Amino acid sequence: MSSRWMRNSLIYLLIIVAVIAIFFTLFSQPLGGSQEISINEVVALTARGDVAAIEVRGDILDILTVSGESLTSRKEEGASIVEILERSGVDPVTTNVEISVKGSSGLSSIIGILFNFLPLIFFGAVLLFMMRQAQGGSNQTFSFGKSRARVAMGNSPTVSFDDVAGVAEAKEELQEVVEFLKFPERFLALGAKIPKGVLLIGPPGTGKTLMARAVSGEAGVPFFSISGSEFVEMFVGVGASRVRDLFDQAKRNAPCIVFVDEIDAVGRHRGAGLGGGHDEREQTLNQILVEMDGFESGTNVIVLAATNRPDILDPALLRPGRFDRKVTLDNPDIAGRKQILEVHSKGKPLTADVDLENIARQTGGFSGADLANLVNESAILAARRNLKEIGPPEFYESVDRVIAGPQRKSRRISDREKEMTAYHEAGHALVAHVLPNADKPFKVTIVARGQTGGHTRYLPEEDRQMWTKHQFEDMLAAALGGRVAEEVVFNEVTTGAGNDLEQATNIAQSMVTRYGMSEKLGPRTFGKREQMVFLGREISQQRDYSNDVAETIDDEIHDIINSAYESAQKAITENMAKLTQLSKYLLENETAESDVLEQIWSTPPSAEPAPAG
Repeated sequence: MSSRWMRNSLIYLLIIVAVIAIFFTLFSQPLGGSQEISINEVVALTARGDVAAIEVRGDILDILTVSGESLTSRKEEGASIVEILERSGVDPVTTNVEISVKGSSGLSSIIGILFNFLPLIFFGAVLLFMMRQAQGGSNQTFSFGKSRARVAMGNSPTVSFDDVAGVAEAKEELQEVVEFLKFPERFLALGAKIPKGVLLIGPPGTGKTLMARAVSGEAGVPFFSISGSEFVEMFVGVGASRVRDLFDQAKRNAPCIVFVDEIDAVGRHRGAGLGGGHDEREQTLNQILVEMDGFESGTNVIVLAATNRPDILDPALLRPGRFDRKVTLDNPDIAGRKQILEVHSKGKPLTADVDLENIARQTGGFSGADLANLVNESAILAARRNLKEIGPPEFYESVDRVIAGPQRKSRRISDREKEMTAYHEAGHALVAHVLPNADKPFKVTIVARGQTGGHTRYLPEEDRQMWTKHQFEDMLAAALGGRVAEEVVFNEVTTGAGNDLEQATNIAQSMVTRYGMSEKLGPRTFGKREQMVFLGREISQQRDYSNDVAETIDDEIHDIINSAYESAQKAITENMAKLTQLSKYLLENETAESDVLEQIWSTPPSAEPAPAG
């Protein structure tokens, strides 16, 4: 640091001296516009008696005439003005000329010397600047293969297990890793080896990175964080060099944690890919494999890695001895969602009637990141409405915003389109209410959000990990309820059911080809989903059945959807009065909450339900 400061100071000093030299050279002449004359004119003026005084400053003559005019002239170097006048036959004494000699100051001499060497000084400064830039470039070149991991020392941890909720089993598994880092001798005394790596697997937003930081915070050890994509460069060998440097730093700071986020960017299955980037990625992966299972033992370094695509990782990376443990972080259940909401609501002013358990029931399928966004959106809405506390309306509105997007208040629709949307959404809600195995509707709205003109939100009685055939059939019927309502009421079909039809087709196809729920085809699966490892996504499906079976699959999917359509049609035709009652309420109030829905289902069609709120 000091040497760099010295180099910079020298360059800046040279530039300042050059500027000063130029300034004094340009402005060293007396101000006031003095006229410069030749030495012959000086002699002639002196002979005529027009000169009152001559001041000698080196080779420069400052002449003051009798009339008060200031003139300047120059003489030869080393020549005396008195001798020049005498050789010309002019006696300075008889002409009453006052001649004074002032020696040039040291500063003027230095400036004169600097002015003479000004080009050399300038080009020297430019040369030094170019050498400095070249040296900086070479330093960057030499550090090209260095690790770019971000290091967080464990002295002041900011995240602990208390900040991670909804993943109790994952915390239990990783608690042993914390114990390994804090008290390794307890395990080594029993001959237990410290795990080399832990792979965190889960969908996006489930808290894999947060969990890794929590492990570091609980153990109080240094935390090296890097993304898998930061290893890979266009030059072959750079990624491997960065891996070596990263593990060298980790070993010097042991015990510590190395966290590689999105490891699938560099750890994909070898043997697929194109070009130099593929070779670079394979060399980087090979170096990771060597570092994690090298000849050194006893290094107290644990590698944590996160990915949401474990299916495309190289098998050598997943074998015991490298990533010894695989910890799965799923989307939280209702109890986990409530805990996550409590964590993110901590420190925020909530009204007394906020029921986080009820909000957790409405957010089935939400990840931890979705729930954090939900709480933040609620706080933003409360601030926008100039409220001092966050209440249930803000939370319920935020659930809709997360699911379908913000309201499109500027959208203008015709009365007929609004009426068709109301019957469409009422059809979904009515069929779901009537069929015994469908999730019950919780909220119906015709307020446009995102790409939808309205939506129906369901509230499952419990979190499911397993679905039955009857549940699928009733879900299909509820999805087709909007299309059936349009056809029954208006004798017309619209594009509003496009997403519903796509959802129904996917469910029916999965019932036949994946879950063996077809009576004709029996309990078997059809088709193998193939993945291109280089692209990292599912792009095709390999057929393992004949053309006759393919035709039967199409017929079965068609029959399942038709059966669900008939169920929805029967439910709507038998409850037309309820459909009309709910549709009219939606046209007047735009949204029907759960209490209004229960009132509509339980009251005769002639009674008008009270508006919400």
